[in-house]
Formats: sequence, structure tokens, C-alpha cells
Amino acid sequence: MMQLIVVAAASIGLIVFVSFIAARLIRVRTAGLSIRMQVFLALAMMVGAFAFGLGLMVLDRVKARADLVGREAATGEAQAIAAVVSAEMETGRALPDVVQLLESAQGLNLTLFDQSGAIVFASGRALDAPGSVAASAPLRVSGDEVGRARVVKPTLVIQQTLADFAPTVLIISLLLGAVAAGAAAVIGRTIARPIERLTRFAERVSDGDRRAPPPPGHGREVTRLSRALDSMRRQLQGRPFVETFAADLSHELKNPVAAIRASGEVMRDGALDEPETARQFVERILEATSRIEALLDDLLSLARLEARGVDGEATIDLAEPAQQAQAAARDRGADVELAVDGYVPVRGDVSWLSRAITNLVDNAHIHGESGSIRIRVWRDGDDAHCAVTNTGQVQAEVTERIFRRFVTTRADRGGTGLGLPIVRAIAEAHGGQAECVHKGPPRVTFEISLPAA
Repeated sequence: MMQLIVVAAASIGLIVFVSFIAARLIRVRTAGLSIRMQVFLALAMMVGAFAFGLGLMVLDRVKARADLVGREAATGEAQAIAAVVSAEMETGRALPDVVQLLESAQGLNLTLFDQSGAIVFASGRALDAPGSVAASAPLRVSGDEVGRARVVKPTLVIQQTLADFAPTVLIISLLLGAVAAGAAAVIGRTIARPIERLTRFAERVSDGDRRAPPPPGHGREVTRLSRALDSMRRQLQGRPFVETFAADLSHELKNPVAAIRASGEVMRDGALDEPETARQFVERILEATSRIEALLDDLLSLARLEARGVDGEATIDLAEPAQQAQAAARDRGADVELAVDGYVPVRGDVSWLSRAITNLVDNAHIHGESGSIRIRVWRDGDDAHCAVTNTGQVQAEVTERIFRRFVTTRADRGGTGLGLPIVRAIAEAHGGQAECVHKGPPRVTFEISLPAA
């Protein structure tokens, strides 16, 4: 019963293991074969082949040894019987007379042949029975061979032993496979983790985070690669960045400048003679001017942050800038709730942190659906957090670019596409980070994490 349970458990484990490998290989068709999987497959095949070969070798050697022992025992018994029969025939008895004496013997697997090879006596196990070995010895009378005695020995006990040993070999193979999987996971993680960190670093730089520090390198090759990527980042952040920035800025200024020009041309062509029409076009000019001023103000703030960082840091309660942001939003007609979980001290500048939280609230008010906006401030260990939550959903086309400059889906409602980049710059200037932790639906949450004082 125990053997049956062991075999069933080993079989289930083997099926699960093969299913896991098959599922991972199916994913390769779309996602590619990861380094961890490559290491695992290579190690698993080597260990599996070794375990399988070792099992076959052990089983083969045990079987060969069993056959040898059985054949030696059969040879000895055949020689003994041949000696007895030969002695009886030396006294003058004929072979058929000796056979009559053997017929009363029990448990013999014996066959006697006469001089012509014909069978004169047979009892017990046949030669062609499974799990058998045989040996023969000559019958001699006065030095002449007058026949042969053949003895058959069963090896079923050994065969059963081999059958009992097979589940053990299977279990050992599975254990070796599990050890290989664990070793492959450790080796793959050791190799893949630095590459994944470098990939995230490259993605942050690609998203415009020029202050992203390179990940620490472990090992000579990874350290060299990390330094090379950081050097490349410093070399590429000059002219290509300026070109990209100029292109984005010109694109953002294009619409308000075009609106001002069109309004001016219409007024020049006669709209000044119609006061009501002239007033409408003047409003358009003022609206476009306000958008340009807001854009330039945000650009100057962002440039000042990235160039000089935050001046005049002091230990403050993170609830203070959150309260300022709540008051400013309520003055603009937004429904904002504030929840503060105790005293949350941080090192920073109140005005900049208030600007960051205000930008998040304005972003929630512009892009969110109807309903209240919730600000929450709390401390978790060595980190201070401020989260702004609203009902809505981040559009899929901007999900990966949400913290880049000039990315906005509501330019018609005053969005400049610089609010969230400013939030990220303020958080990083304070030694923290800003991220979108929930993209909705039903709720969108942006969170600022800072080191607690």
C-alpha cells in the first residue's frame, strides 16, 4: 500500500512538473524565453539526463548481477546432479533407470538429455519461462559424454526487487529535478535581477527621469554595464533632450499662438467695427495668453526644480501642505476630503510640497469623474505618504507616459501636461518618488512617498 502511495505521489509530481514546463514553453511563443527559464531548462535537462542514466545503469547492473548469481547457482546445481547421475550410471544403471529415481524428487527444475540430445527427463520450470537463467553440465561414464543435465533457476525475486526499486529511482529523479529547479531559480535570479534593474533604469531615463540613479552593480560585468549605461545617459541627455523639449514646447505653443494670430487677423479685417464681435475675439486672445503664461510658469518651475532642487528645507508636518492644497481646491469649487493619520514629519519645503499636492488635486478635478476627491496622509515605517484619490480611470494610451512632459488629455480644460512631471520632480527633489498606484476603474490614486523625518 505504501509503495502504491509513493508511486502515485511521484507520478502526480512528474505530471505537474511536465505541465509547468509545457505552460512556460507555450508562453515563449509570445513573450520569449527568459534567462531564468533558459538556465532552468539547461540545468533540468542535465540533471534529468544524469538521473535517468544513473537509474538505468543501477537497474542494469543489479539485473546483470542477479543473472550472474542465478547462473552460478544453476551451474553448481547442474554439476552436482550430473555428478550424481554419472555415478549411478558408472554402477551399470542405464539412464532411463536413473530417471526413475529422479521422478520422486520434488522441486527440481531439471532437464536430462541423452547422447543424441533427446529429452529423457524434464521437471519443474521451463527454460523459456520469464525471469529464468539456465546452466548445464555433461554426464560422463568412463570419460565419455553420454548426455547432459540442465538446471533452470528463477530470478523472479530479483525481478520483483527491481520493480520495487523503480519507484525509488523515480523519486530520486524527481528530487534531483526539484533541486535543479531550486538551483536554476537561484542562478537565474542572480543573473536576471541585475538585468531587470538595468532595464527599469533605462525605462526611467526613457520616460524623461534624468536624475534616475543607476542600479548598484554586483559583479564585474554588471558593474561595467551599469557604468556604461549611466555614461551613455549623461552623453545623450544634452542635444537630443533639447531637441525633444523644443519640439514638445513648440507643439504646445502652436495652438494658443495660432488662436491669437487668427483673432488678430479677424479684428484687423473689420471686427473692430463690431464691439460684440471684437469683445469675443479679445476674450480668445486673453484665454490663449493665459494658457501660454501657465505653460511658461510650469516650465520655469520645473526647470528651477531640476537645476537647483529644493532650498530652505525644514522639518514639517506633511498634513500642512495637504491642508493648503485642500483649501485652494475648495476655493475653486472642488469637493475635497482630507484624512490625516497622526503626525507625519518630513524634511522639505511647504510651498513646493503644497504645489505637488495641489497639482494632484487639480489633475483629479480635471480628469476625474463627478464625486469628491480624497487626500490621505499617513506614515508607514520610515516612509511618509500622501495619496490623492478620485473616481475615474487613466486612459490606456497615456498609462505608460503619464509622468512625461506635455502629456495631457484635457488641454481644452486648461491642462498643460506639466502638472504631473512637476509632482514627480518635487518628490524626487525631496528624496522620494511619485507614482500612480491605481489606474482605475473605479478609482485612480496618485501617491507621493517621502522619507520620514
